[in-house]
Amino acid sequence: MATLTIRNVDTVVKERLRVLAARHGRSMEAEVRAILSEAAAGENDEPEPNLAEAIRRRFAPLGGVDLELPSAEYVEEPPSFDP
Repeated sequence: MATLTIRNVDTVVKERLRVLAARHGRSMEAEVRAILSEAAAGENDEPEPNLAEAIRRRFAPLGGVDLELPSAEYVEEPPSFDP
């Protein structure tokens, strides 16, 4: 296993970690390992959204986006490039 050193942790954050560790019945070191493992695992669970999904998520809190999409059928015959 690797060793990770974190410097300059705010005293309020350290105290909150101490309380969380006590609530879960583990050491502060074990609590931080659990938090880091959970955070890192969550990144791989959800695939990256495509552009349309990213736009939908961005505007969802503002009421969403309702775009009228053109029909997928051709209006005219496509041009011919035969000589």
